[in-house]
Amino acid sequence: MTKDVPPSADDDRAQRPGSRSLAEQIEAILLSGELLPGAKLDERGLAQRFQVSRTPVREALRQLASTGLIELRPNRGAFVAEITPEQLEEMFVAMAEMEATCARLAAMSMSPLERRGLQRLHERMGGMAERGEVDEFRAANETFHAQIYQGAHNSLLEEATTALRRRVAAYRRAQFRTAGRLPSSHAEHEAVVKAIISGEPARAHAAMLQHVDIVGASFEKLARLGVAVPAGQV
Repeated sequence: MTKDVPPSADDDRAQRPGSRSLAEQIEAILLSGELLPGAKLDERGLAQRFQVSRTPVREALRQLASTGLIELRPNRGAFVAEITPEQLEEMFVAMAEMEATCARLAAMSMSPLERRGLQRLHERMGGMAERGEVDEFRAANETFHAQIYQGAHNSLLEEATTALRRRVAAYRRAQFRTAGRLPSSHAEHEAVVKAIISGEPARAHAAMLQHVDIVGASFEKLARLGVAVPAGQV
């Protein structure tokens, strides 16, 4: 019988700066197509694979369950979720509308300090895109969108948009595997940032709506090519 790896300081090593969390590493397995929809996730096997105890594996699976990538079934364990193309399309449509609203309100409500912070982050992301730093760009991208949600100054909208973003986060991250996506994403951000900085709500709304629509289209392109998307989905 194989023993669990005992808890150690290494259990949280994926949380250290510059590394991916355990949940993100398991997410990568799901996005790779290694496991089919409906397949059961083996906690013991994952613990051995990542050289951690089962406790952080369980926590990571709980995090992934909140995104909709896996399902936690009482007394049965964790299973790869089965999401239909229609469900995913609905999520992206809702995401686009909510983010566009956040951008519109941010153009109206962001303070000068918040606008400068968004501009500086956007400029740093330009360098990441030029250097092809995918992981760094993805992490900065999370912050970029979060700053816009916060800049809307509507706590209910921020909370709802953040929650939905968590559900589609894995699919959004998958887009960056499309060739040339980093510079394209940065160019789309440029339109959003300019509109927010200049205080043009309608333009900010339109730019963000287009950006998220393109994200969805990028994911669909990956699916059509059969490249690293959640197995059997879309």
